[in-house]
Formats: sequence, C-alpha cells, structure tokens
Amino acid sequence: QVHLVESGGGLVQPGGSLRLSCVASTDAFTSYNLGWLRQAPGKEREFVAAISYDGVNTYYADSVKARFTISRDNAKNTVYLQMDSLKPEDTAVYYCAASWNGGATQARQYDNWGQGTQVTVSS
Repeated sequence: QVHLVESGGGLVQPGGSLRLSCVASTDAFTSYNLGWLRQAPGKEREFVAAISYDGVNTYYADSVKARFTISRDNAKNTVYLQMDSLKPEDTAVYYCAASWNGGATQARQYDNWGQGTQVTVSS
C-alpha cells in the first residue's frame, strides 16, 4: 500500500502551463509504475500519462501528447506532470496513481490513488 498526495493544481488561462507533483509515502517507490489520470464532471476517469518504475518508459494519451510530460524523481519519491499549452478541455480533477503493471493505461489497472487536485483552464 502506498499513500499518494498531489499538489500543484489551480486556475490557468488557455495556453498556459502548470506542474503537478505527487509525493508517495512508501519505502518501495522504485517498485511502482506511476500514472496520472483525470476526471471531468460527468465523465469517466481517463488515462493521461504513465511512467515505468525506472523512469525509462513513458506513455501518453493521444489528447495530451506533445503537450504534457511525465517524469519522476526516485530520490524524492515524487512524480511530476508538466502540462503546457493547456486547453479548456483539460479541465478536470487530476489523480496520481500507482500500479504494479507496467504501461498501465486504464484506471482499473491502478491499485493506489491520491485524493486528486483540481485543474481549471479558463479565461
């Protein structure tokens, strides 16, 4: 079991940037594959990005490719999501999640979740 805490959400104008952070409370951080998923009002939770336990492999949803970058710092037990060129349709609650499955792109593949952080893109 791992406890995850996200931060960095907020209100940003279209075209702007935000950096989300997620700190994990576990001694086994380097064993987990990590992901960011999001849920907009009235919609199902959807995959955004994932990174392998060693940081070598990354995966992105088509809707965020070339705009979002996932990274991790294993020394700080932290995973990041750099979001650039934000669009109104990126508005959602963003969740950090941990999985034993490499390349997990579906919410059901994640076992541990943070509480979420709100991202609102609006002028």
